[in-house]
Amino acid sequence: MKRVNVLGAALSFAALVVAPALAATQLTGAGSSFVNPFFSKAFYEYSAAHSDVTVNYQPIGSGGGIQQFTQRTVDFGASDVPMNADEIKRLPASAVQVPIALGGVAVTYNLPSFIKGGLKLTRETLADIYLGKIAKWNDPRLTKINPGAELPDAPIIVVHRSDGSGTTYIFTDFLSHVSGEWKSKVGTGKSVEWPAPSAVGGKGNDGVAGAVRQTSGSIGYVELAYVHENKMTQAQLQNAAGRFGFCTGRGVAAAAATKLNLTPTDFSIVDTKGETAWPIAGYTWAFMYREYQKPEEKSRAKMVRDVLEWTATSGQRIAGTLDYVPLPESVQEIAKKSLSEIKV
Repeated sequence: MKRVNVLGAALSFAALVVAPALAATQLTGAGSSFVNPFFSKAFYEYSAAHSDVTVNYQPIGSGGGIQQFTQRTVDFGASDVPMNADEIKRLPASAVQVPIALGGVAVTYNLPSFIKGGLKLTRETLADIYLGKIAKWNDPRLTKINPGAELPDAPIIVVHRSDGSGTTYIFTDFLSHVSGEWKSKVGTGKSVEWPAPSAVGGKGNDGVAGAVRQTSGSIGYVELAYVHENKMTQAQLQNAAGRFGFCTGRGVAAAAATKLNLTPTDFSIVDTKGETAWPIAGYTWAFMYREYQKPEEKSRAKMVRDVLEWTATSGQRIAGTLDYVPLPESVQEIAKKSLSEIKV
């Protein structure tokens, strides 16, 4: 008599019962790693409520997202900086750029000794660390603003993104605001030439977070959700009002409140003058084409538009649970107006 694996059969049946049916349509997106924790949860919740649609989003970096969107290999792209005039010229058709998420870039570090209250950095000292002008942790400029802290006689390892990155754009935009030398020698961009001799790169926000965690004496910049997810140590950074503080949702919201009328050419909220504003904050932007010709393209584009509109409005309730900040109501209206321009 043939033996039957009863347990295996039962497990197989259970898997069939609990496994969700595959959605009729899988949408694809790519780009910003800054926004990935938020997108992951938002798209999961959308699919749970709309079983006919799933979203496969690849956090390959803002530069990669723009490239794939330009090549039309994804349904939408995402970047923490809108496409510039040259990038728009390379597109095969007219596109719409939509503010979709809001978050902060935290400065994180790895030192062997605990610093009560966290390492303090002025805006200028952070720029000089990334310029390579402050190369050791016990530099007098750092010990002066951190009295009593045990700062080691050790080199500072500067960690940055190795890929085209909107997080890098936000960070270098901040450095360009606070340092004339940085602005003239390096500038603002998704990719720059990093001047510090000790600079090492990591791919994606998760790559930078991993490099900082694994490298004693390092400093880096990552989206706030990655700091908390990886249990990393933040530095206190001085803002334009002269106040030291950590990156928090409240500080990012205060920065955003200083500019409520965003456009793809006027969007920076770094180093704002708000008393409690976090100085390194920014928006993620999603991209879709303005027109779709074929019936199957129109149907798919309508699904993408619906997902993005839900994400920019109802889905914003998720943001605060993941260390992002819900879009201000005025920005949600900008997103809805932009999406309404898509002809499907």
